[in-house]
Amino acid sequence: MDDFFLAASLAIVFLMALCLYRALFGPGVLNRIVAGNVLGTKAIALILLIGMIFGRVEFFIDIALVYALINFIGTLAFSKYFERKGVN
Repeated sequence: MDDFFLAASLAIVFLMALCLYRALFGPGVLNRIVAGNVLGTKAIALILLIGMIFGRVEFFIDIALVYALINFIGTLAFSKYFERKGVN
């Protein structure tokens, strides 16, 4: 079962690299914000998969929840800032 979780983790890391490319070279600010949010969501899934690999899911769930809250608040803050600034 650990091989499955390791393969899933590697797939998520590959998808995170694609999202990182979009976040760095995106066509607009809003696309970069969404790419950053997707990166955070994939990082949460990766944290939980690492918890499954180590057999300590209960510890990693707390870390994932805190990271999800930080990701959500950060996305809201950037969106609100760029909305007031008038960037499309």
